Amino acid sequence: MTEQRAAPDPASAHPRARIVVFAREPLLGKVKSRLAVEIGAQEALAVYQAMLARVGQLLTQAQLAAWDLWVTSNCSHKDFLSICNKTDIYLQNGQDLGARMDAAIRQTLQEKNVESVILIGTDCPALTERYLDQALLALESGVDVVLGPAEDGGYVLVGMRRPIAAVFEDIPWGTDQVMQRTLETLKAKELTYRLLDTLWDVDRPEDLTRLQLLEPPLGWKLDQ
Repeated sequence: MTEQRAAPDPASAHPRARIVVFAREPLLGKVKSRLAVEIGAQEALAVYQAMLARVGQLLTQAQLAAWDLWVTSNCSHKDFLSICNKTDIYLQNGQDLGARMDAAIRQTLQEKNVESVILIGTDCPALTERYLDQALLALESGVDVVLGPAEDGGYVLVGMRRPIAAVFEDIPWGTDQVMQRTLETLKAKELTYRLLDTLWDVDRPEDLTRLQLLEPPLGWKLDQ
């Protein structure tokens, strides 16, 4: 990272932790492609933008820890700047998702006063302040890795107290085998871990109906 905070933020619940948010640049036809097949690219983009805004609002209001936005491109996109200071927006770097997550976690943990980090995406509007707090507390208790399983076989959250590249290697990203393979790695490496409750994320058209039940509302409504 190019900038370092000189001291932890005493206003946050976990001043020596950091939250990393992975996000794609909100571009028409480039986000939520599986949703777009059913509802169209414009609607899929609107869903994505609403979920991005929800994550930013959650983290800002919760004040659990300082947080950064790691994006695929264009750090100056207006949607990014609407939720995050530009100095806290970084470009992802790596050949695949695993390499990008490893790099972001590694760089964050190199920052002064950062002792633990959790990484989340924008696709899980079911994330809550309590859920994130549980993840941070798990790391503070001493486990090597904390994971938030997803219903589709992946995960919505991963956290560490030190970089562990092996957790992200040889994983079939985008399949229902992600969590299973990750757990196999953790056990093979004899790493301690904590599993949180399983949550749902938004990838398929059938996931959209759940958005209608969110409190507070997502700010997007499926046309009937």
